[in-house]
Amino acid sequence: MDIIHFMKYYAYENFKNDTNHLINQVKGFQPEAIVAIARGGLTVAHAMAEGLDIRNVQTIRTELYDKTTKRSEITIFGACTFEAVQRVLVIDDIADSGDTLSVVMNFLACGFGEIEFKSATLFYKKTSVYEPHFWINEADDWIDFFWERDFKN
Repeated sequence: MDIIHFMKYYAYENFKNDTNHLINQVKGFQPEAIVAIARGGLTVAHAMAEGLDIRNVQTIRTELYDKTTKRSEITIFGACTFEAVQRVLVIDDIADSGDTLSVVMNFLACGFGEIEFKSATLFYKKTSVYEPHFWINEADDWIDFFWERDFKN
């Protein structure tokens, strides 16, 4: 039996409103740096860095899928460096399976035990193995983000 995936288009206006809500949620944490999980977290992290006035924005790239096939293990590329930083916000677009966020949060905590890391996403699926500290929308179908659709030829 074929599984039909429905896509929910996520437009810029929704992104703008939700990102402003997310910025307000995380303000109390007072992050001093941001780690964006590439690629999905890059757009969100940039917008949040502007809203929170944070210049220390770093990235980690992960690979969990080969096209549409999920790998048995996630691969992490890149490294972060933190000087005189106590609180870091890790940003992705969605906690879908939660595997990526779980591995990245563990990777950062093990590498920088003295730093407090919290995570933020625009979307969270209740079936995820990891629940972000901050999230805005509960997802129940596939999210088609404007940055994934609107810039394709």
